[in-house]
Amino acid sequence: MLNYHLVILKKPYLDKILNGTKKVELRLTKSKHHGFGKVSPGDELFLKESSGFVCAKASVEKVENYENLTPEKILELKQKYNHLISGDDEHWQSKMDSKFGFLVWLKDVRTINPIKIYKKDWRAWVVLSEKQNFGLFNFKD
Repeated sequence: MLNYHLVILKKPYLDKILNGTKKVELRLTKSKHHGFGKVSPGDELFLKESSGFVCAKASVEKVENYENLTPEKILELKQKYNHLISGDDEHWQSKMDSKFGFLVWLKDVRTINPIKIYKKDWRAWVVLSEKQNFGLFNFKD
């Protein structure tokens, strides 16, 4: 079953996805947040700039989920994947107390006509349902 996700990104990371230098999205959290264990290959991602518009789509190629993370395991992820993630040292350092994480390999990244949505919560990853799809299912590329 195909799922849809709204992914909120800070501008520098969104720009790197759009220019092809960031090929993997990483989410590290202290608890099982939205998206953890709910992303599958073939899912569609709607990419939204933080405080901005939904401006791109991507498909999920591959996903890896991690539980019981430690600072040592997080450093291993950084060493193994940061060339695909493009995270700076400050970002990695701020996530060292995370216990859960997932990596999402992106493919078929494409820009779309900007869509304004009115999202008022702080979630940076939203698994969309038919009832809460922000109208994103109704547009054509």
